[in-house]
Amino acid sequence: MAATTLPLQTNTLKAVAWMMGALASFTTMALAGRELTQEMSVFQALSFRSLICVAVLTAIAAFHRFEGIRTERMGLHLARNTIHFAGQFGWVYGLSLLPLAAVFSIEFTVPIWTAILAAMFLGEPFTRWRMIAVAMGFVGILIVVRPGAAMLDVAAFAVLGAAMAYAATYVFTRHMASTERPFAIVFWMNLIQLPLGLVPALNMWVTPSPENYIWIAAIGLGGLCSHWCVAHAMRHADAAVVAPMDFIRLPIIAVIGYLFYAEPWNPYVLFGGVLIFAGNMVNLWGERPRR
Repeated sequence: MAATTLPLQTNTLKAVAWMMGALASFTTMALAGRELTQEMSVFQALSFRSLICVAVLTAIAAFHRFEGIRTERMGLHLARNTIHFAGQFGWVYGLSLLPLAAVFSIEFTVPIWTAILAAMFLGEPFTRWRMIAVAMGFVGILIVVRPGAAMLDVAAFAVLGAAMAYAATYVFTRHMASTERPFAIVFWMNLIQLPLGLVPALNMWVTPSPENYIWIAAIGLGGLCSHWCVAHAMRHADAAVVAPMDFIRLPIIAVIGYLFYAEPWNPYVLFGGVLIFAGNMVNLWGERPRR
């Protein structure tokens, strides 16, 4: 018995370690976005992020003689990354105006929108479990934004739009995965998004203050490290093990928001986030027999 359970325990521990790295990266990105947008536009912050990612990825691609970035589906890359850039803009814009916990709670709706879009465009079945997850997600959104309350403003809708854009990006990725290498998808994502952020940023450019250099590095490297860590976590454990750990982001960011930005504890945001995440887990659990 011990001989069969030891590898599983070792893999699970590795998955936990990688997810801790992902949580740290996501949190660092959120803080960097909040800090940078106090001084510069969202476009400029995103252009710095893309610039750092392009520099790192180009160095890696050059080491492999640019073999991993070839593509014959540039049109899909352009469409995917234009949508993804819009999502990133909405997410960072929300970080600059909303409590951090509210942004993360609304972001947890991404799997719900992905299920809807995958059913519409990829022909994936819209099972009863997915319907339950969607219903729980919508109720959770209503609890978080509370129509008629102060939370219901442009920033909240921007983050909700970002979640939809991220979901559309995932659908594009599923469609492209059969022909495109993961490295190529990430490389073209950052290269395409660099001018999308840089061109409008030039009209409102602000020279960064020296204390923000660390945040510029953080938003770029955090973006790369977060996806790298999640991908490795998925290699060492099933999604049913990895996905619940992602929810730890919500209480962590709530504590950080309280300590560093004096953001009050909002039970509606936390409860709505729990309900949204529970809907995701219901869908994950219900889909296991079909998979």
